[in-house]
Amino acid sequence: MATLVSSGMRDGLREHRRKLTRPRQAILEIIAAADHHLTPAEIHKRARKKYPHLGLVTVYRTLDLLTEYGYVQRVHFSDGCHSYIATGQGHAHHLVCSNCGRAEEFEDCDLAPLIASLQRKTGYEINVHMLELMGRCPDCSSRSPRGVTQIRRTVPPRNHK
Repeated sequence: MATLVSSGMRDGLREHRRKLTRPRQAILEIIAAADHHLTPAEIHKRARKKYPHLGLVTVYRTLDLLTEYGYVQRVHFSDGCHSYIATGQGHAHHLVCSNCGRAEEFEDCDLAPLIASLQRKTGYEINVHMLELMGRCPDCSSRSPRGVTQIRRTVPPRNHK
């Protein structure tokens, strides 16, 4: 997926009066090279190896920008936390292992009839959708008995006061 950082991407950002800076490119390459979704803290830690003065705020802003323009996708978790994964070409969705965090893209979602029905019933004009399915990957399934899952948290729980 390293080909994700292309001249087309530079042109796309330029159209929106944005630049593909070296830190932005590094963040995107880190996400593209990962075999699982990454939290902003994990991305920050990896990016600082190349850019020691890179701040966490820059990582968050870059992730927001790259998500807005469709270069990365936010993966949501039931506890409200999220991480990021690179998007492929065109329409893609993700299978996410709830045990180890591995994520894989898939394209076949066949949601067109559901979307058309929802548009008719609600009056919404649906132009984007996301689909994330969570379960155990084949490796995790083979390591523990069926029905036994230990959820690996990629982000520490939030302190609610």
